[in-house]
Amino acid sequence: MTGYFVTATGTDIGKTYVSANLLHHWRREQRPVAALKPVMSGFDPNAIGASDAGQLLLAMDAPTDAGGLNLISPWRFAAPLSPDMAAAREGKTIPYDKLVATCRSVAGMMPEDGRLIIEGVGGVFVPIDDSHTVMDWMRDLGLPILLVAGSYLGTISHTLSALAAMKLHRLAPHAIIINESPLSPVPVAETIDVLQRHAPGQRILLLNRNASHADVAVLAGQL
Repeated sequence: MTGYFVTATGTDIGKTYVSANLLHHWRREQRPVAALKPVMSGFDPNAIGASDAGQLLLAMDAPTDAGGLNLISPWRFAAPLSPDMAAAREGKTIPYDKLVATCRSVAGMMPEDGRLIIEGVGGVFVPIDDSHTVMDWMRDLGLPILLVAGSYLGTISHTLSALAAMKLHRLAPHAIIINESPLSPVPVAETIDVLQRHAPGQRILLLNRNASHADVAVLAGQL
């Protein structure tokens, strides 16, 4: 089984766009695929298909109904806040040990040629509960990490900050994936060039807006 934990330098950077494209590509290769978006906030039950988990279900050609949703996203909250705050609004908490165990269980059931995506929530330091963040979650799962970044103004600082934070926790991304932002102020290649100078040796890949099957195939082949 090949699995990845997909995180980002912040919120609404493109984790789901990257994840859904990879899942769709692997399905085209006729590989078994699975995905988890275990924690979601800002969830509208009347718009399942538009949610992050709904997009992953669509990419896997799985039903976007309550059953499918419960399988890949068991902790869902209405408030568009960090998971700990959104859960608290509903008088709940996210059981961290169960979250990790659920991810491990799904990974353990994957066939050898399967591909698994576990999509995080927000950026690398988003709180899960009173004492755990996404950083802890990534460390405890031990999967290769895909760090999604944008090409917007400010992305270089945000990306280097995320890398520095991960290094302090003895983590490093398997790859950084630049998800091209709308209205990028400079060509994406220039952003990648600057990042490569400040993060030598780090694999930095690109996924264009409105990516074609060929674009995604190139990305998948570089992972």
